[in-house]
Amino acid sequence: MAGELQEVFRSANRSACADRALVLTAVAIDSAIHFDGLEFSLSVEAADATWAVAHLRQYAMENRPAPPLPPAPRLYQHAWVGVALYAAVLLGVALAISSGLWRPDAFELGALDAGRVQGGQWWRVWTALTLHLDADHIVANLGGGVWFGYLAARQLGSGTAWFLIVTGAALANGLEAVLGPASHRSVGASTAVFTALGLMAAHSWRTRLHLRQSRARRWAPLVAGTVLLGWLGTAGEGTDIVAHAMGFMVGCLFGAIAGFAAVARVLNQMPQWLAGMGALVSLAVAWGYALAN
Repeated sequence: MAGELQEVFRSANRSACADRALVLTAVAIDSAIHFDGLEFSLSVEAADATWAVAHLRQYAMENRPAPPLPPAPRLYQHAWVGVALYAAVLLGVALAISSGLWRPDAFELGALDAGRVQGGQWWRVWTALTLHLDADHIVANLGGGVWFGYLAARQLGSGTAWFLIVTGAALANGLEAVLGPASHRSVGASTAVFTALGLMAAHSWRTRLHLRQSRARRWAPLVAGTVLLGWLGTAGEGTDIVAHAMGFMVGCLFGAIAGFAAVARVLNQMPQWLAGMGALVSLAVAWGYALAN
C-alpha cells in the first residue's frame, strides 16, 4: 500500500480488526493493521476510505447482536378459581330457575331492559349477565368466558381479573342501555366474555410498550383481540354485536389502565380473594335489589 493511509476502524481486539480487514478484502479494498501500543488500527488508502467506511458500517449493522429477550411476564397461579366460580354462578342461576328454586319472573326482573335501566333500575346491568335463554346460549358463554377469563386471570390474578371483567361488562351493559333505544332487551354473559378478551389484549399490549420490539409485535395483542372480536362476536343469528363491541372496548380501557405501573402497584396490593369477592358481591347486591323491587 503505497498511498496515504487513513484509519477506518480502531479496537483493542486485533481479531476485530482482522475480521473487518477480511470484509474489505472481499470487496477488493486493501487494508493494513497497525498497533500503536494501546490499540489496533485498521487503515486503507485515503482514496478507498469512504467506501471502506460504508462497507464496515453495513457489516456492523448486519452483525449487531440481537437484543436480549424480554423478561417473561408474571403469570399468576390459581387462575382456575375465578373460572370455576364463573361457571358455578352461570350454572347455578340456570339450574335454580329451571328447577323452580328461583322466582319464575327472574327474566322479567333481571333482563337488561334499556327503558327500565334509563328509569333507574341500574341493577339490571349486572343481573342480565347471569341469565341465559337456553342450553346453547349458556354453553357458548361458558366456553368463551372460561377461556378468555383464564388467560386474563393468568395476567392479572384471578380476583383482580374477574372484578374488572364483571365491572367492565356491567359498565358496557349500562352504556348500551343508556345510549341505545329504550326498547332494547338482552340477557347473557357474552358481554363479559368480550370484556375479558379486551382486558387481556390491552393489558398485554400496554405492559410490552417499553420493550424493544418491532411495531408489529408491539401491536399484535390488540390486533389479535380485534380479529377475535370480529370472528366470534358477530357470528350467529340474533347476536348483540353492539354489546360485544362495547364489552371489548371497555375491557380494552380497563386493561390499558391496569397496565400502567402505578395502577399495577395498587392492584397488586389488593388481595386476590378480596377483589374476587367484590365481583361476587356486586352480582349478589344487584340481584338483591332486583328481587326486592
